[in-house]
Amino acid sequence: MELRLALGLALLCSALQAAPAGPQRPRSAVGQFWHVSDLHLDPTYHITPDRTKVCSSSKGVNASNPGPFGDFLCDSPYQLILSAFEFMNDSKEQVSFMIWTGDSPPHVHVKELSTKLVISIIGNLSSTIRNFFPDLQVFPALGNHDYWPQDQLPVTTSEVYNAVADFWKPWLNDEAISTFRKGGFYTQLFESSNSHQPLRIISLNTNLYYSPNKETVNITDPANQFAWLEEILETSSQKKEKVYVIGHVPVGYLPYARNTTAIREYYNERLVKIFRKYSSVIAGQFFGHTHRDSIMVLLDEEEKPVNSLFVAPAVTPVKSVLQTESNNPGVRLYQYDIFDYSLLDLWQFYLDLRDANKKNESNWKLEYILTKTYGIEDLKPESLYEMAKQLSMPHSTLFEQYYSNYIVSYDKTIRCEEGCKTCQICAIQYLDYSSYTDCINQEAVWR
Repeated sequence: MELRLALGLALLCSALQAAPAGPQRPRSAVGQFWHVSDLHLDPTYHITPDRTKVCSSSKGVNASNPGPFGDFLCDSPYQLILSAFEFMNDSKEQVSFMIWTGDSPPHVHVKELSTKLVISIIGNLSSTIRNFFPDLQVFPALGNHDYWPQDQLPVTTSEVYNAVADFWKPWLNDEAISTFRKGGFYTQLFESSNSHQPLRIISLNTNLYYSPNKETVNITDPANQFAWLEEILETSSQKKEKVYVIGHVPVGYLPYARNTTAIREYYNERLVKIFRKYSSVIAGQFFGHTHRDSIMVLLDEEEKPVNSLFVAPAVTPVKSVLQTESNNPGVRLYQYDIFDYSLLDLWQFYLDLRDANKKNESNWKLEYILTKTYGIEDLKPESLYEMAKQLSMPHSTLFEQYYSNYIVSYDKTIRCEEGCKTCQICAIQYLDYSSYTDCINQEAVWR
């Protein structure tokens, strides 16, 4: 099976072609950036009469309805990933940068991958992005699948960290590369000619805090990332910088699993405390990992909204055979105030996978504009908190829309009620153990 993946990658390498950069539009007071996450390339994907052999990522299960752009039981074929970047490039949107929050390899059994294959896949997708956007600043983050064995990202330098650092040299400066080699995280300034202050990107390796990671069990501060993070944020505070935090595995509670943090509970409490302390510095937080579209609002100890957090849906449409719902592939565009980097809006785009396969063409389209859909002014914490209150109302039609967006318009007949809604509402508003637990205990309120 590893040979099959390697052959698929060889074909992928030969398919890489540079795409021309689009013309620039006049600048305004609004800046924009792309966010892509969870590409999960499956190089073995191919159409074959034997549905069990369409893709390695289905793990022997019959693919449901495979087509040129994929299947809901498979990770992304290269054609799907190309269509996403072609759409972004062809849109001619004037963007300042892109964030890419990890997970390039497919969901397959450990024995079907290797360090060499994982490195090769990350390298190929890094090249793909550079070919489509040769002049664009990209800020990437590592995902839990961007390692072999998956999830086991180490606290010291490794073959993967070194190889990926080399792939990302065109985007990152020497200091960021040096830090990345040691622990898979970094920080770098984004200098904008339109703003009086720079924006600092902090790319966290939150995979160090991920529950399945055996490398970090019982380590108080894996790779000294907490100490590093606080030092960077303190310096940013003194220099009056604004910060965007990016990472793969999000902070907070999973919206689909009761009482379950995305990272280990101890690490979650630690991050929440740091983010509260420096909330005036942090202008936004951006994650992936869950494959779904969700928001979170960080509240301080007095339940005042102080930070906006976003989890972007995946490009891969994969789900397990036991799941009732998946997601259509998605990419998103953020708009921000160029003077203070506060977030103004979010444009979510998606590909209707069934329709694309049926018509043999990828028609990426706008799914929603956040401010218009939810009737709020911007994406600042106060606005998102008002939105969260509306979603938590009993029988909220706005929540039904939110849940449809959460699964990226996968199936509009699916409803999220009772316990499902409780998990969603509590995860949106409460990121720490104490307040989340209080919320869950008030379950009857959301019904």
